[in-house]
Amino acid sequence: MRKVTLQDIANHTGLSKFAVSCSLSGKAGVSEATRRRVEETAATLGYQRPKAIDEQRKITLIFHDQVDSVSYELRTMLQDGMQKEAHRLGQPVRLQWTHDAEMVEAMVQDSAGIILVGPHQQKTLAIVKAAGVPSVRLGWVSPLEPVDHVGGTDHEAGIAVGDYLFGLGHRDIAFVQGKEGYRGRMERYHGLRESLEQHLSARLHDLRFDEDGGFIPALQTLHNSGITPTALFCAHDGLALTAVSELLARGYRIPDDISVVGFGDFSAATQISPSLTTIKVQGVEMGAAAMRLVLERIATRGQPVIARRILIASTFIERRSSGVAPKHSKRLDDA
Repeated sequence: MRKVTLQDIANHTGLSKFAVSCSLSGKAGVSEATRRRVEETAATLGYQRPKAIDEQRKITLIFHDQVDSVSYELRTMLQDGMQKEAHRLGQPVRLQWTHDAEMVEAMVQDSAGIILVGPHQQKTLAIVKAAGVPSVRLGWVSPLEPVDHVGGTDHEAGIAVGDYLFGLGHRDIAFVQGKEGYRGRMERYHGLRESLEQHLSARLHDLRFDEDGGFIPALQTLHNSGITPTALFCAHDGLALTAVSELLARGYRIPDDISVVGFGDFSAATQISPSLTTIKVQGVEMGAAAMRLVLERIATRGQPVIARRILIASTFIERRSSGVAPKHSKRLDDA
């Protein structure tokens, strides 16, 4: 079926194409009666108004392509949420995995909006900012950085785990951080510490180590210092799986001898025995929220902007790897 044009409306109304255009765009120069007649004719003929240039262009999803195995499943969830929300709203998108600032610069020029995922370098961030294109970040931002950001509730998760484990009677709790230097892990640690500092009888211990075979030596060092934790909060599910498998191999009963809590609720959390108590990160909803936010910024472009921080609350998932604190702490030497 042929697309209805402004000329078609002009032919039906006997008006000039210019008058039709002014009527449909709301510009001055035509009477209100003429404007109503043009709009009624346009509706009768099935005329579809052309989308604004920002609506015609695609939103570009740029994922940093240097991703570790821990983050990969979360990135997949974020992508799924963004693309599903874009499809629901009829917004075209394109996807690029890169850390190349020059490639980003080329894509920014013809993008309606940008969603950046991951730890992009400052050069890339500067290019997006200079282009003036509406953008949203999924990944850590600097304190008070004037940029829209969607994230999770890492700090709250640490508090929730601390409250939960203390309520089960655990008093010596270790945070299995593994490799240090990741901001999300530190946020969870600080949340856990905030919870346990409310109780004089609770003690928090931080296990940092090379994640390639370093868990048992780190735990042994803790035991050698006279500290025997009865619960572990692991910085991510991968570390929790390592802890569970290593402890089971040494004769521990989980959770009878020690409780283990993870973070992420990724696929492996239910594929081990006992199944893992963990914090579910709502990655799909985070992606969808980022898409909604960038579309709002496009729709209100030109208006004053105050940067937003949108946090998507995680969910506590209790399974079989956690339980009440044992009456007697088990040491590796006893296993």
